Amino acid sequence: MIGMKIKYKNQEHIFDVRERKGVPYLAYPLLERTGIVNHGFSTRLGGVSTGCWASMNLSTSRGDDPEAVAENQRRIAAAIGVDEKKMVFTRQTHTTNVAVVTEKDFGSSLPETDGIITNVPGLCLVTFYADCVPLYFIDPVRKAIGLSHSGWRGTVHKMANVTVEKMQETFGTNPADMIAAIGPSICQDCYEVSEDVIEQFRENYGEEYWDSLYYQKPNGRYQLNLWRANEINFLEAGILKEHMAITNVCTCCNPEVLFSHRVTGTARGNLSAFLALKE
Repeated sequence: MIGMKIKYKNQEHIFDVRERKGVPYLAYPLLERTGIVNHGFSTRLGGVSTGCWASMNLSTSRGDDPEAVAENQRRIAAAIGVDEKKMVFTRQTHTTNVAVVTEKDFGSSLPETDGIITNVPGLCLVTFYADCVPLYFIDPVRKAIGLSHSGWRGTVHKMANVTVEKMQETFGTNPADMIAAIGPSICQDCYEVSEDVIEQFRENYGEEYWDSLYYQKPNGRYQLNLWRANEINFLEAGILKEHMAITNVCTCCNPEVLFSHRVTGTARGNLSAFLALKE
């Protein structure tokens, strides 16, 4: 497995580590059991980029060679089993904007967009990460999917809820039917934030959740639990607890395997989440 070792926050079996054609990626058994999607979450291994982007950088926004990025996208698409020509990308700005995408969007990159949904078989949703939270959504009844990027701003403004609502409006999705997952992202132990961030979470989450969302340290700053916050959002949106998988892989704890903004700042590549309905 290209020498890949991942540190898990607990021993629960949430991810499988896969490798195909020399490209490793992470996959959720819960999502696979629906039988209707191809999906994955990339690592920083198995690509052709060099320098601070080495090696599987999947974003053209980081300053990497576009030809290297294109080759990386081809490699990860082949590994996961999707068509790179049918990918649709986000240009994320920490909004809660969710776009409905169809065949006309193949190959496009959508500005000011942090979430995308579709019911088109073969169309592969792609979002980008280096500590923020990937959110996967599958409606196995209506055969529709969604993929959203949720940093602390997206999380505090309930990106998960917005995505579910958009799928309800567009496809008639019943949240109780949905299968959902929270992808690799920064854990509470690694995610220090300031008082002004915590104030926004106090405003948007009931007091009964505060103890599980954050704690204050002697230096006056806080450790914030984005995994728990998004789990709460899933539940509020109507997704059943038994229909969700919550990550136990932290990007910041695994800098040799995953890109992390907290570890390397702007000198880095981007990871990607992928989700496509099978054709």
